[in-house]
Parts: sequence; structure tokens; C-alpha cells
Amino acid sequence: MCGIIGYLGSKPVVPVLLDGLRRMEYRGYDSAGVALVSPEGIALRRSAGKLVNLENALREDPVDGVYGVGHTRWATHGRPTEENAHPHRDCTGRIVVVHNGIIENYLELKQELQQQGHQFKTETDTEIVAHLVEREMQSDGLENAVRRALKLMRGMFALVLVSVEDPEKIVAVRNGPPIIVGLGQDEFFVASDIPAILSHTRDVVFLGDEEMAVITRSGVEFTDFTGRAVSKTSKRVLWDPIAAEKGGHKHFMLKEIFEQPTAARDTILGRVSLERGRIHLEEINLSEDVFRKLRQVTIIACGTSWHAGLVGKFLIETLARVPVEVDYGSEYRYRNAIVAEDELTIVITQSGETADTLASLREAKRQGVASLAICNVVGSMATRETDGTVYTHAGPEIGVASTKAFTSQLVALDLLALYLAQIRGTLSTDEMRTHIDALLQLPHVIDQAIRASAAMERVAEKFHSRRDFLFLGRGFNYPIALEGALKLKEISYIHAEGYPAGEMKHGPIALIDENMPVVAIAPDDHVFEKMLGNVQEAKARGGAVIAITSEGDHRMSAILDPANDIVVPMPRTSPQLTPIVMTIPLQLLAYYIAVRRGCDVDQPRNLAKSVTVE
Repeated sequence: MCGIIGYLGSKPVVPVLLDGLRRMEYRGYDSAGVALVSPEGIALRRSAGKLVNLENALREDPVDGVYGVGHTRWATHGRPTEENAHPHRDCTGRIVVVHNGIIENYLELKQELQQQGHQFKTETDTEIVAHLVEREMQSDGLENAVRRALKLMRGMFALVLVSVEDPEKIVAVRNGPPIIVGLGQDEFFVASDIPAILSHTRDVVFLGDEEMAVITRSGVEFTDFTGRAVSKTSKRVLWDPIAAEKGGHKHFMLKEIFEQPTAARDTILGRVSLERGRIHLEEINLSEDVFRKLRQVTIIACGTSWHAGLVGKFLIETLARVPVEVDYGSEYRYRNAIVAEDELTIVITQSGETADTLASLREAKRQGVASLAICNVVGSMATRETDGTVYTHAGPEIGVASTKAFTSQLVALDLLALYLAQIRGTLSTDEMRTHIDALLQLPHVIDQAIRASAAMERVAEKFHSRRDFLFLGRGFNYPIALEGALKLKEISYIHAEGYPAGEMKHGPIALIDENMPVVAIAPDDHVFEKMLGNVQEAKARGGAVIAITSEGDHRMSAILDPANDIVVPMPRTSPQLTPIVMTIPLQLLAYYIAVRRGCDVDQPRNLAKSVTVE
């Protein structure tokens, strides 16, 4: 969840490390630090709070070295203090480690090390790694000491270590959370995320689980944890480094909301033929026979991606006529799931590194099912472990609250549902053309939806001080009610709940009064009249209504009070694409309310971009 950066090359080290940490701020963190290695030893600087505190500390007390590592920490063990910030040292101060993840058996290891005379200075699980490596350090090099230490540790972790005793060497280890190695011109990088090094190199290698990289000035050696050589190939990252900057917007989140037409277009591009009425998904790598025999699809995801999976259930069942279950990754892995014959497991993960989702994928694969990933990051763990992938082409998403990644997932799910329908023969060629035409029009429709930005800013002005919100939707759009509530909770810290509108009368209606705004997602579809009835029920209890509906339809306005309620019209599209369009104003609502409340929009408290620990 945290940010790791390491550098070995000819450039000044501190600027490279700070730049890398700055580009990973979006992941979420509560402290930061760097360690610089020189022949004289290791110089360490750490600070609690934002990166600016570390920068100030380095200005007041500069450090220098020939290579080094840096880290932004999101607390799991121990409070977010300077003492608990990474990097961490051994007793001698000559070995340093930065760490993402959790060492599950750290307490028993700590007790053992204390009995052997090791002195600990922090509350963290990370510090035991430095002491273990200190104990195991012999004349055969840092990497072998790390390998011996790894045999004793349990958990999911990424580690990067340096030692004065084995100079000009960085050892990086992956067992769960991501680690990438960047290959430059006579320089090398290690990081937990691509944006950290993208301004220096586009050639990266993704470490797999139980793999190690040993970086020296002469190159990089890749092995498994036992020391056996592993063949790795580099990937060329095509993201534009400038795409990771704000581009004139006040926040990354707003920039990424405005990028959604492009992200949708890039996800559709090259995958549809209107003339032939065909979908082309080249990265799937499964035979069409697998899809013809399907009896069951299970979608596994977490958070916002789980909401995308709920929309995917509607899409696949409606278009391809296959039953679909949607499971939380954190639950599937523990509930002894029953896997059906001829089942397909689909995992949805923006990063491709979400720990719960990956663990669930492995459980499904253990039971022998075919698998697909819907993912934004080429070469990530999910894309390597599934049989095939439908890549989204959203580009780097920096804001913690997912926006363009979510809508790109919905586009990918629509493409996948149409692809299944094409193979299974559940849609005619003319029906396919109708759906494809709607997809091709989608980027323009999203662009029109974004023009509601000013209207949503006015809504935020009116309602930003409220303490509770209720979001309602039906059919394809009830998952969007859940997503709208999540966005508001994530970045504005307002309590919000999302419900299928028909469930309102089974409990939530008791909460509605003049202090609770009700956000009604009501496009002109087959359940619109049902939504009208639900809105009237909310009005009867005094609730103020924010209605997101189709432009040109005045039936909702007819039952609302302009003095208390607001109608926000959205451009029309096909029913299966309304979730994408209806998402846009809800993202804008959450954004503008958070800004008015003075919240840290891009780095909301307690959250991280990629949850790579359980």
C-alpha cells in the first residue's frame, strides 16, 4: 500500500528519491523517509506527516550518498510517527530496509531476536527484517542473508534492502505487494509503482511472487527465493509521463474525471467493427469453446471494482444469458466456495495487485476453472496469473478515489458481455451493430455528461454541510447508487448509503427526513416509473431530492419542488451504458462537496490507492 523507491546510478540520489516518492503520494501515506549509502555509512532522514516535512528536514540537515532507498508509509503496525517511519535499521545501523505488507509472525521473531540481544527501537513489524538480515549476514553477500531471513518470515510483503557491508547493491524481494525494476542507461531503479520512475525510464521488469532482484552497477540478476535464476523480460510502458501530472486541474481526481471520454475511447479502440457487427478481444487467450460451454460466471473484486462487477452481472446475464455471481475478494478466499463445472472466474482490479482479489483468483484456479482479468496495468500479477486479460486503457490514475478506472472497467465489461453474446449466439448481427454503435458514441456522451460540472458544483454548494446521504437506483443503476455513496464517503467523510430503490421501504426509509438528501439515479428506462414512486415516497417523508435523469424527460421535474429539489439531466444512451453516464455526476458531486469541506481530495485519510495487504 505504501510507496517504495530505490536508485543506483550516476544522478544525485536525493532528488531522484524525492521525485519518486512525490509521484506516489496518491497511494496514501502518513510518514516518509530516505536512506543514503556512502562508504562512510548510511545516512537516514525520516518525518511524520506529508512529504514536505521530509523535504524540510533534508534542507535543514542535508545528506549525501552514492545510492539509496526511500519510502512513504501507511501505518499497519505502530503509530504514524517519525520513529516508526521507514527506512528501518539493524543494531549496527549498517543495514537498512523498506517494506510494504505485513510480517505475520513478527512478534515471535522479535522475541527470539531480543533474547539474542537485539535492541529494537520501533513498534513496527518491518524492523525485525533488518535484525534478521543482520543476524544472517555472512561473507556470501546481502542477497543470501536475505534469502536465509525469508525462510523464517510469514506474510505478504515487498522488501528492498541495502547494506554498507555489501556496497553498491540493492536487493528487492516480492511476496505479494508489487515490486518493479526500472532499467535505464547505466542506472537502475526499484519501485512499488510505475509512476515513481516513469520520468526516468519506460523499460520495467515486474517481479513475480517469491522472486528477488539483485541490482548492481553492472546489471540486474533475477532469482527465486532459493537462488535459482529466473528469466525475465522487460516491458515497455507507453504511458506519457505528463499524464501523471495535474494538467491545469486543481486535483488529480478532477483531471481524471475529465479524462473519462479519452479513457473510454482508448478502451474501445480497435476492439469493435460496426460494419461486421463484431467484437475483437485479442488478449483473452481462451478458446471460444470455453465460452460456448459456460454454465456459470463468477466475478471477484473489491471496493469500486466490486461495484463494476455488479454492473457486469447485469450486462452478461442480459446480453449473453449466462448466470453470474459477484463475490468480494475478501470473502471468497475464506468461504470454501463451490466451483461449478464449466465456470469462468473474472477478477476485476485496476492495479492487478489487490491482495484479496489475487488470493481468491488462486483459490479459483486451484479448483481448475478458466480465468480472465479486467485490469489497467500491463504485466501486473493478475494479468500474469489469469488465462487472459481484457485490458482497460485508462492510463495512470493518481487520485485514490477511482474515477476513470471504474468507468473504463464498465466499458471493458460491456465489451466482454458482447463478446460472449457473439460467441454464444444470443444477439443477432443487427443487435450487435446497435450495441456497438452505442459504444462508439459513448465517449461523446461522456463528454456531454461532464458538462454537468457547473450544475453539480451548485448542488454541492447547497448540500455540502449535510451529514448523511441516501443514494437510490434500480436495475443496471443500483450498483451506481452504491458507487456514488462510496465516492462521497471516501473523499468528503460524509456518511452515505446506497440501496436498490425498491429496498428503501424495507428499512432505510426510516432515516429520511428534511436533513437527509436523497440522490435518485433515474434514467428513462423500463424501471423509471418505479423510481418515480420511490422518489415520491422520499418526498412524503420530507427528504430533499437530487434527481439524475435523462435529458428531455420532464416527468421527474413534475413531481419535485424547485425550492428544495434539484434535477440534473444527463445525455441519453443505451440502457446497458447508462451506468457509465450516471456515474459522472456522482463523481462530480463527491468531488465538489469534498472541496467545499476542505478535504484532501486526492489523498483521503486512512485510504491507499492499491490495497496490497489483507
